[in-house]
Amino acid sequence: MDEQQQAPGAPADLPQLPKLPREFQADAAQSRPAWLREGARVLALRAPLWAGLQARPLTLAVLAVALLLSTVAAQRVLMEGSPELLWRSFVQGWADFALMAWLSWVVARSARSIEPAAPSAATLLALAWSAGLLLTWLDGAVVLALRAALGPVDGWPASVYWASWLLGLAWLGGAQMALLWRVAAGGLARAAVLLVTPLALAIPGWVAPTTFWWAEPAPDADAWAGLPLTDEVVDAQPQLLSRALADLQPPVPGRVNVYALTYAPYAAEDVFMRESAVVAKTMRERFGADGRLVELVVNPATVTTLPWATPLNLRKAIAHVATVMDRERDVLFLHLTSHGGADGKLAADTSPLQTAPMTPELLKRWLDEAGVRWRVVSVSACYSGSWIPPLAGDGTLVMTAADADHTSYGCGKRSELTFFGRAMFEEALRKTWSFTEAHAHARKVIEVREQEAGKSDGYSNPQISEGAGVRGVLERLAQERRGP
Repeated sequence: MDEQQQAPGAPADLPQLPKLPREFQADAAQSRPAWLREGARVLALRAPLWAGLQARPLTLAVLAVALLLSTVAAQRVLMEGSPELLWRSFVQGWADFALMAWLSWVVARSARSIEPAAPSAATLLALAWSAGLLLTWLDGAVVLALRAALGPVDGWPASVYWASWLLGLAWLGGAQMALLWRVAAGGLARAAVLLVTPLALAIPGWVAPTTFWWAEPAPDADAWAGLPLTDEVVDAQPQLLSRALADLQPPVPGRVNVYALTYAPYAAEDVFMRESAVVAKTMRERFGADGRLVELVVNPATVTTLPWATPLNLRKAIAHVATVMDRERDVLFLHLTSHGGADGKLAADTSPLQTAPMTPELLKRWLDEAGVRWRVVSVSACYSGSWIPPLAGDGTLVMTAADADHTSYGCGKRSELTFFGRAMFEEALRKTWSFTEAHAHARKVIEVREQEAGKSDGYSNPQISEGAGVRGVLERLAQERRGP
């Protein structure tokens, strides 16, 4: 704005808004190519040509949808095979959009209080999104070039992977901050630009990224040849289950007894076998379940020592435990650990046996049929939060290693224990007999460890649901374990 046009009392450092040459001051700037052109100027850290730029609702809608779909496509480029599109993710992850909209309003309001012709909030938002859209396309092209040169993303050097992600994020943050800084008038508006712009990028990029695709982990064919189905194994398995169920001890009268089952149906990775053992040890030592516990595990190392984790064996175990326990007083604890799918199914790998994956609906039906009144169900798997709605009830406590939209962590071939299994059963329940207290502690520990490990799809966000009825039973249990 020329000095002659400056309003009386306006600050001398009012941002100077560049003007288009006269021949370009037509409404042609409203077209989509014009927004992309000016977005490119923002991305190049140059001031956009403001004249003729006036974003309409349709402009913002088109840019928002294009940015969303480009993000979905960019995530797909990073993945091999045929991943599944997670449709529920389209209704999540809008916090960064809302923050940038609010920040654009703050900046535009500060400028228009001095110069009414300053850009509107919608115009600033459209320019910020246009820059983000162009950078998403550029990032996708870079990733495709790197894949052609280096192969699948999983095989990239760590420095290349992080650089390809962080450099683009930092560039976009600097470009959007420069855009808003040019227009912001006053210290408060500029402080908001400095604080909120990085936050709007950190939420989808680091704090809570939205995952649009999921592919079920496949076992390593070079390391997994299936269960050894020798004559000895086939003969031993039915006897192992019968013996384990027959050895269950009756309840101690007048006390809340804990009967426990573990279920680890993924034989290709030892981490689930180890987690079953840790959970079983904790239940024996901390909750008096010695003699009242059955481990169901599928693993080549346990084919002649532990009954297999198959749906049929789990159903038989639940039904038998219900006949031994005091169903009005005692608690049945179940821990299920495996890979989890976005569809809520617990993966099973019992090759060459053919077994179906477990679902929460099946588990609830079997518990109801057996008449088990008081239940504690622990699910250590990706997307396991989806198990809570089908299982939750007055007599049930359900706790999971993740919510319904995120993966858990630590379930790979090189993992000793899952992050949830370690934090919950090897650490937290060694200090308390309260499942709710232990879960609250484990959540904090898991969040820190996932950040340190560089978990790329956001905090797993373990969940818990406790029915009012079972709460009183578990409080009595904790009091009895503490003693006088």
